Parts: sequence; C-alpha cells; structure tokens
Amino acid sequence: MSARVNEILGWYAHENPGVRANIARLLNHGKLGGTGKLVILPVDQGFEHGPARSFAPNPPAYDPEYHAQLALESGCNAYAAPLGFIEAVAGKYAAEIPLILKINNHEVLHDEKDPMPALTATPRDALRLGCVAIGYTIYPGSAHFRAMYEQLRQVTEEAKAYGLAVVVWSYPRGSTLSKEGETAVDVVAYASHIAAQMGANLIKVKPPTAHIELAEAKKVYEKHAIPIATLTERVRHVVQSTFNGKRIVIFSGGPAKDDEQVFDELRAIRDGGGFGSIIGRNSFQRPKDKALEFLATVMDIYSGKIK
Repeated sequence: MSARVNEILGWYAHENPGVRANIARLLNHGKLGGTGKLVILPVDQGFEHGPARSFAPNPPAYDPEYHAQLALESGCNAYAAPLGFIEAVAGKYAAEIPLILKINNHEVLHDEKDPMPALTATPRDALRLGCVAIGYTIYPGSAHFRAMYEQLRQVTEEAKAYGLAVVVWSYPRGSTLSKEGETAVDVVAYASHIAAQMGANLIKVKPPTAHIELAEAKKVYEKHAIPIATLTERVRHVVQSTFNGKRIVIFSGGPAKDDEQVFDELRAIRDGGGFGSIIGRNSFQRPKDKALEFLATVMDIYSGKIK
C-alpha cells in the first residue's frame, strides 16, 4: 500500500474494515492505482438522457459489456452504472474491476424544476453483484431535498453495514436556483460539503464556475477575498470546503467536448487538489481505440506524466 493511499484511508478511520477495504480497492486499481487519484467510467446516461442521445454517436456502446471492457482495458479505477447494466456484466467483471452500483436515477420524460430521483436498486443488490460501492445522486436546492437526504441517510447506513463504500453525486438543481447557479462556485462547494456531512466516502461534483449565486455568500467571498478567478482556485476551494481536503472529491466530465478543453480542465482539477474525474460521454461516445487513447492521456495528466 502506498503512503498516499494510507494517508487517505486514515481520513476514514471511523469506517468499518469492509468500507475501508473497498475504498482501498478503488484507490489501488488501474493505471492510477496507488497515486491517490481516480478516473471512473460512469454509464448512467442511457437512463438519465435516453439511449439514442447517449449511444448513437458510437453504436457499440448500446451493449452493456462494451463499457465494462472499456473501463477494464483503459485502466480505470472503477465502472459505475445502474442496476441493469451492472447485472449484465457483474458475473464476468466483478472480480476484474471495482463496480459501483448507481442505486437511484432520474429520467427526462417528465420535466420537473425540482427533481427527485427514483430509488432503482438497493445496497443489497450491490452486495449481491459484488460491487465495492453504491452511487446515489442528491440535488441540493430541490424542493425535495428533505426526502433525498433522509433516503440517502438510510441507504448509507445499510450500505456501510454491508462493508460497501458510498459515492454521492451532488448536483445542485431546483426551482430557486438559476441555471448558472447550478455550477456557481459557492453552490458547488456547498453541495460537496453537504454530501460529506451526509457520510459520503467519495463525492462527485461538477467543475465550478466563477459565478456566485447566493447574495449572502457573495458578501463573504468578497470580504475575505477568497480566490476563485481560475478553475484551479475554484477546485481548491471546493476541496477545502469538503473537510479541508479530507474527503475524496472527484469532478464530472460533462457533455462531450473538444479534447484540449477537457485536458485543460483536468490539469486545473489536478493542480487544484482534485482527486480525479468521472468521465462518461467524453469516453464512450467515441470509437474504442480513440477512447483508449483519450483515457490514457487523462490518466497521464493525473499521474503527472503530462504537465
């Protein structure tokens, strides 16, 4: 076990041995194993956005096994997906790559300003399928935040009793937030902090912009001259806001975009102390050989091989 992984595990001394072993498995697997950095392949987009929007750009991606193979061959730390995709591959891949079962999901057939995901699987399913963790999305800012937080508390307690780690997607959204406010630096930092307070072991947030959404927060940012001009500074602030960097915070990749834009963003995340990325569409929406090349560059950036 590397010194860095031991240091990170020390932040989770309150967890039971099963949870800590599964966090260690995430940190030790793949090309970045032992570095304290993670790259995770998430494929919940078919459920969240629809199959054609997600997989038509690269038709082999309609096949659940394609994603598990891509995650394994590229050297990702883990593969995350909803129940159906995990059930389709767990028998073959659970012993080959850490699996994360996404246990709640939201679809776009019903448009709502205050989202409330459905519970689509359970921690017991994750245990049955040989997963190392559950994944759960919360929408801080939604009118349904109470129900989400209470449900998260319940599934977290159950998952940890089984020795499973808990990964929380913390995505601010709701009728009282502007679209710009969903990725505002104050709101993203707040969302990450909420997830940590809820007991998340790993937290996924979106890269924050320099916008400040909340009037009272804006006064504090200005009074104390909190540095947020660059993405590196904003990432550093989000990580600091999450128990002073003593929780694993990873950042989403978002919609497919130009490679150089992605790589510049990853450098900023790395230099700001972010622990890595969870990159879906930017990976699986391209031919497999191109995806492997892309992910190799991503991992080289996080390992420091590419400055």
